[in-house]
Amino acid sequence: MPSIREVRELPYSAEQMFDLVADVGNYPKFLPWIAATRVRSDSEGEMVADMLVAFKALREKFTSRVEKQRPEMIRVHYVDGPLQDLDNEWRFRALTESSCEIHFAVDFSFRNALLEKLAGQFFDRAFRKMVAAFETRAAELYGSSSSSATSAA
Repeated sequence: MPSIREVRELPYSAEQMFDLVADVGNYPKFLPWIAATRVRSDSEGEMVADMLVAFKALREKFTSRVEKQRPEMIRVHYVDGPLQDLDNEWRFRALTESSCEIHFAVDFSFRNALLEKLAGQFFDRAFRKMVAAFETRAAELYGSSSSSATSAA
């Protein structure tokens, strides 16, 4: 099962980054390839949401169940869609009152092993681009500042 790991130190609080990642309804405004979202249910600890991903002529809907533990963690569990599995996790660790370290991890598998092999490289770049989009959105919402990023495979 392919996986992606990303670690970033950002000049925003863990609470700010938690709020940004948990705001699924606004994903189409800043995330590449996200055409639409629909939050089916939302509470302090859990959300169920649909996401429509569009890339050229390809349009696929994913349904996920999102566990929320404010402000430390958001874990996304794949419920339905074109993949066999897609799970990701965001961990937010406060460094100071106004900075945090984010750990992002995603694991995915396709129903078709050949497709998984072919698409694995694309997914790696796509997810890294999406993580960068969250950082850009944070700068827009909370003010621009420099950050450092490290990646682990």
